[in-house]
This record gives sequence, C-alpha cells and structure tokens, in this order.
Amino acid sequence: MPTHAPTVADLNEKALLARIFPRLGAPKALLGPGDDAAIVAAPDGRTVISIDTLVQDADFRLSWPSGYRTSGFDVGWKCAAQNLSDINAMGAVATSLVVSLTLPGSTEVAWVEDLADGLAAAIHVLGASGCSVVGGDLGRGREVVVTAAVTGSLEGRAPVLRSGARPGDVVAVAGVLGRAAGGLAVLESSEDYASLHSDPSTENQVLLELAAAQCRPRPPLARGPEAAAAGATAMLDISDGLVRDAGRIAAASGVAVELDPAALARHAEPLQAAASRLGADALDWVLGGGEDHGLLAAFPAGTALPEGFERLGTVHDGAGVTVGGEAPRVAGWDHFAG
Repeated sequence: MPTHAPTVADLNEKALLARIFPRLGAPKALLGPGDDAAIVAAPDGRTVISIDTLVQDADFRLSWPSGYRTSGFDVGWKCAAQNLSDINAMGAVATSLVVSLTLPGSTEVAWVEDLADGLAAAIHVLGASGCSVVGGDLGRGREVVVTAAVTGSLEGRAPVLRSGARPGDVVAVAGVLGRAAGGLAVLESSEDYASLHSDPSTENQVLLELAAAQCRPRPPLARGPEAAAAGATAMLDISDGLVRDAGRIAAASGVAVELDPAALARHAEPLQAAASRLGADALDWVLGGGEDHGLLAAFPAGTALPEGFERLGTVHDGAGVTVGGEAPRVAGWDHFAG
C-alpha cells in the first residue's frame, strides 16, 4: 500500500474508472459507458458535434505565479463549459459528452476524482439538463491533457452559422466580456492569492471573482436557442477574444463589423480598478480576452433582442472589424501566433 496520497500509478485503469464513473451521475444515453462506444438518441435526425482540448501549460497551469493551484474541479468545469458553449453557439442544446484524459502517473487520484466532480457540477449548474458524460478514454502521458467531444440537438431549429450576417444587422452579446482575461492576469501576476483570501477587502474580492471567471467560466447556455428562435442571422462562442471572433463572423459573412465604443466602455468600466492595480487596460481585456464563452450574434435591424443580449455594434458593407471606425488595438488569442 502506498504511504503517500494515492496516484493514478497506484491503480490500474479499471480501478481508476471505478473512482470516476460514480461521480458523473447516470448517463442520459441509450447506452453509456462499458462498451466500445456509447449510443445517443438523435430524435431531431441531425447531430451537432464539437471537440475541445485543455493542455497543461498551454491552456492552464497546475501552479500559477500568484500561488493559485488549479484543482481538478477547475479543469473539469472548464472542459464542460467550453464544449457546452460551442453547442450553444449553434442554437442547439447539448446531449452528451465523451471525455479523454491523459494523465502523468504522479497525478493524485483525488485530483482526478475532483475533475469528474467539476464536469458533473458544470453540466448541472450551467443548465445543460439534457447532457451527461457517456464515455471516454484514459491514457498515460507526460502532462495532463483533457479532451472532450460534445454532441447536441437542434430540436427542429435551423442551425445558426457564422456566415449569415448581413449589412444593417445589429451585433449583440450575451454574457460577460473581459472577466476571464482579467482573471488570467490575476493568476499570472505577483499578487499573492492566499493573501487575497485572507484580506476580505472589496478590491481583493474583485480580483478573486476575476480569477474564478478564468478557472470556472459561466457561458449563458439558455441564450443560444433563444437567439436562434428570435431570428439570429449569425452567432459564435467568444473563446478567443471579441475582436478575433467578431472578425470570424465578418469573414464568414463577407461583411464588416463595427463595434460601439460606448457599449465596450460599459463592459470595461467595472474592470478598470482591477486592471489599474495589475498594470493593465480593462478595454484590452474586453477586446482581446477570450474564455468568458459569451455569445456574439447578429440580428436583423428592428428585431427585439432576446433577454440577456445587449447591443454591441452594427454590420456594414466591407470587411474586418473596427471600433468606432478605427482599427482595434488588440487582436485576440491565436494558439500558434507569437
């Protein structure tokens, strides 16, 4: 018997799976874990599918410069959130997740159990009531890698693509902007995370809330189907920053997107004190920070925006993204740039 906290190297695959599956709840599928593949109902006749990966030291750190230590719960939550958000952005609802875990042998079993808890909690708390983890894979490697594929149902609706925006449309956002980017700045900063907890000042509480937005984002899952029902012409999940993702709608639709400086300022203002403390600019977080996983959508002019959406700009003839007619000063996230 190990004298240290049990690690995955102390268990075989069957024993580790026995620790994971009970934490995920009963699978909502025709056939769940146990065979070579799961079977998921598709009453709509179409299946929406997406896949996303979290890689240690590329998408998260186990230990941050601020002293924060990423929990398995954080990684499980974020894995679920970013995948559920992709389905949401099509105007669909999630129906299943399959999850692949690559783990170093030194990974503590408790951390993996915590990851399973985070997956289950995010699905429940974010409101993906028809979704569950229905299977996956385990492997050993030099770093933690979590990959999930998610399926969804359009429930009879037409999908909302990136390519439908037309000149005259209103651009709107549901969810928050810049908070996850602010949280990343907190985690990467010289601020001592433990001290932030021990001093309950309002300013410190804001920094803690930003860090939580980075580790456990809250995409507005109800808003995607509502936007589709309201006639959204284009939509996507804001994962790589507002400017970059607005540019994707512009490119796919063959139009220009102009963002309203006053609307952007309303999102930046609550972040300004934290940004100043960290030597950053709140507007840069709003324009260039991703991972809040809000929705950016275009609606025909005159459409009453669905609940939770706020006007952010307009669609015009042309190409690219501008802010009040000027080129934006930040570009957003690119995995392979710089």
